[in-house]
Amino acid sequence: MQINNSRINSIDILRGLVMVVMALDHVRDFFSDFKFQPTDLEHAGTIMFFTRWVTHFCAPVFIFLSGVSAFLSLGKGRTLNQEAYRLLTRGIWLIFLEFTFVRFGWTFNVDYSLIIMQVIWAIGVSMVVLSGLIFLPRAVILCIALVMISGHNLLDSLHPSGAAGVLWQFIHIQGPVHYGHGNTIFVIYPVVPWIGVMAAGYCFGALFRMPEQVRFRWQYIIGFSCIGLFILLRLLNSYGDPLHWTTQTAWWRTVLSFINCTKYPPSLLYLLMTIGPAIALLPVFEKLKGKAGSVMKVYGQVPLFYYLLHIYLIHGLGVLASYLFSGGALVSPFDLPGYALWVVYAVWLSAVVLLYFPCRWFAGIKKSHRKWWLSYL
Repeated sequence: MQINNSRINSIDILRGLVMVVMALDHVRDFFSDFKFQPTDLEHAGTIMFFTRWVTHFCAPVFIFLSGVSAFLSLGKGRTLNQEAYRLLTRGIWLIFLEFTFVRFGWTFNVDYSLIIMQVIWAIGVSMVVLSGLIFLPRAVILCIALVMISGHNLLDSLHPSGAAGVLWQFIHIQGPVHYGHGNTIFVIYPVVPWIGVMAAGYCFGALFRMPEQVRFRWQYIIGFSCIGLFILLRLLNSYGDPLHWTTQTAWWRTVLSFINCTKYPPSLLYLLMTIGPAIALLPVFEKLKGKAGSVMKVYGQVPLFYYLLHIYLIHGLGVLASYLFSGGALVSPFDLPGYALWVVYAVWLSAVVLLYFPCRWFAGIKKSHRKWWLSYL
């Protein structure tokens, strides 16, 4: 059965939603006056905690859906070789963007003594690896994905030294890699198990070949099974996340500790907690009508375009605010104390509204033109 060439409503809406929520975390980076980790329960209030925690869904859901989209591309007339080439070249392109356009958007400088490897790098590497994996039987790909996702926390205690330790930083441990004289590569997104997340999404894409009601049933089963497994493993407090939950002074703070899972690298429990609910929401979003769904679809149809624009817009707004409130001095937003949380939300909503119009324009361009290079934006 060939997949219909039209876009899938639930995927565009879910992807658009995570793109919108993602911007909240990045606005917080540039505007918040909170100088601790937002999920540090010793310092963070409940609202600040949830401001950060809700954005945990963004990276895993987006990378999972990238795998789904790779599978769906095979139903649009592409052969395995053509799809492998697309994944390989797109992955290399994303890695290039991470070190050029994306890096400059975050820093507004060309001082390459500090190189930051974030989510775009992880997506790019995952696509490069997936370009080879897709030649394997889908059952084998799924086994590889599940082993990476469920088993990588067994490696948490490994801390090799020397050249192996440097490689391990890129694979499994967040942190700085120093080289030369005063140069640093800061690996925010080690690539394991993000490769497994994308590969799992690729296998999950096969559900979209099924009749709608059968697909919905499986999406509910898989989604709620992930949620149930998260709750069970988290209650045991033994495996699946290096950060154990603890009893707090108030019951709702204990709940926060329970759902406070490790993102760098994403633990098994972190991935179950985020991808599970997203999968369970797919049948709901497939039937979603009205303005809200239409708006989310616009963002979801042009995710890379949105991502690149939003970094420059948010950083630019931060510089403008710094200029206005520092007596006309041109300083970095990070050099000022920041603003209250309500300012963060106001700037976030304003930025999302402003981004809607160029995203709608570019989505129209992609619909009306079939130029190959548009698929790389």
